[in-house]
Amino acid sequence: MNDAVTYLKDLQQRLLTELEQLDGRAKFNRDAWSRPAAQGKLSGEGLTAVMEGGAVFERAGASFSDVRGTQLPPSATARQPQLAGRPFRAAGVSVVIHPLNPHVPTSHMNVRAFSTDDGEGWWFGGGYDLTPYYPYEEDVRHWHGTAKRATGERYAELKRACDDYFVLKHRDEQRGVGGLFCDDLNDGDRGRCFELIRKIGDSYLDAYAPLVEKRQGTPYTDRERQWQLYRRGRYVEFNLVWDRGTLFGLQSKGRIESILTSMPPLVSWKYDYAPEAGSPEAQLQEFLKPREWA
Repeated sequence: MNDAVTYLKDLQQRLLTELEQLDGRAKFNRDAWSRPAAQGKLSGEGLTAVMEGGAVFERAGASFSDVRGTQLPPSATARQPQLAGRPFRAAGVSVVIHPLNPHVPTSHMNVRAFSTDDGEGWWFGGGYDLTPYYPYEEDVRHWHGTAKRATGERYAELKRACDDYFVLKHRDEQRGVGGLFCDDLNDGDRGRCFELIRKIGDSYLDAYAPLVEKRQGTPYTDRERQWQLYRRGRYVEFNLVWDRGTLFGLQSKGRIESILTSMPPLVSWKYDYAPEAGSPEAQLQEFLKPREWA
């Protein structure tokens, strides 16, 4: 695990620097924390980093954690029941970016490593996905093209897993236009699995930053802003109902302020709302359906 922790700490620092440069005004609030062992709770340390009120990013979180627990929670052993109840160590970097401009998509990236107490059980996970509010096909093709170049022959399976995972099952809707996703990654070759996770982490801003730079100056109306806030509601629903990472943090009694940095600062719900037929907002739902982008 130590090699993974070293990589993750370095990845976070690189992301913080580059995201501050991309925003151009705001800085991350860096909240270093440590937590001693306590009955039923995680122990460990981390650096929660949150940027708010930026010129480009209304809210961005890019946080690192390295925690230990006495018993793996159900969300972490759903696919590996033989590990249930084992002491563990888990480390990861999680990024969620909520831009101010509705024409800039929301994005998410997470890379993580797990190990049981004796090191016999290990696995990696991670990926990144894109949640646009307006349908720009060239943006999505760039996003997926970058992902495919980074992961090569693994792209198809990671893309398919992402499409399958980021679904609001209670609405039968995709959360966004997908990207890459893997969970419980252990094919017997730890070095190969770790390399794949590094490729994901290292290519994230190559996929996302050009979209921010292209769309951040696009003029927008209050109607478009209200649509963005409404669609953010879907993001919140997924994270609180279906996201395994959020559930892992809550079930293991993790640090709540850090877990919920993925939430947008402003969001809205409207009863039984449907956008005007033929509008860009109405076209978005068709745009979100899985397809071959790269």
